[in-house]
Amino acid sequence: MRLLATSDLHADRTVNRRALEALPPHPEDWLLVAGDVADRLEDVREALALLAGRFARVSWCPGNHELWTRPGDPLRGLARYEALVALCRELGVHSPEDPPLLWTGPGGPAWLVSAFLHYDLSLAPEHVRDDAEAVRAWAAEARIRPRDEGWLHTEPFADHAEWCAQRLALTEARLQALGTEHPVVFMNHYALRPEHVRLFKVPRYTPWCGTRATSDWHRRFPIEVAVSGHLHLRATDWRDGVRFEEVSLGYPRDWTHGRGLAGYLRQIFPAPEPPPPGGTRGPLWRR
Repeated sequence: MRLLATSDLHADRTVNRRALEALPPHPEDWLLVAGDVADRLEDVREALALLAGRFARVSWCPGNHELWTRPGDPLRGLARYEALVALCRELGVHSPEDPPLLWTGPGGPAWLVSAFLHYDLSLAPEHVRDDAEAVRAWAAEARIRPRDEGWLHTEPFADHAEWCAQRLALTEARLQALGTEHPVVFMNHYALRPEHVRLFKVPRYTPWCGTRATSDWHRRFPIEVAVSGHLHLRATDWRDGVRFEEVSLGYPRDWTHGRGLAGYLRQIFPAPEPPPPGGTRGPLWRR
């Protein structure tokens, strides 16, 4: 019995979809899916249904792609998120709107908290951080114009920062209510700490990769492992004794097809390796 994790399946890409379909059954294992399953609701449904049929338990949180509204799609903002949650409940998939799960397998007991925190552009440099238009202009200087700006709507919230603030408050309250009896495996699409956002080729995309507000959550709450995706740069990091796992599969160009999806499932429990002695950062495991 293992707790495994993945993200950024992008199952609407043909190669990724075939890899998902070829994934063998894991009847005793649980799976964490940290967002970006697909762009369209019908593709998300098919992918999560397949996973729910092959794992004992599946927990999901949204990425930015699930929240995109393409032209002609009436579901926008909060209404789209609520439709995704309803889809998960129909399939028996755990979501951020459900109570945390208690993992009692190897490495447990531990709470599994699925979160939807969104982003607020605060990861931008200090000189533009407080002005959303300045952030967009700064990114555009490097020809970075994220599709989130046109396709990820925030209704009924005024903007991304307001929606993010609401999600942060809800999630903090949930973590506080859990207490400290058991450690937490925390899953969110975006990394909790700014230094884990490593975008070597497109650094000015960083503002669309989370929020600074979670930088100290691994110290404020009993988080043992923090699982995220989004970056398509698989990595294991350690900070203050906490393990941070970026578990993306990514677009077809981001992974070796011969390994299959099974070769990219990251084992959370039992812990695959101990913390590095005297260090805060473990090895990158991009392959």
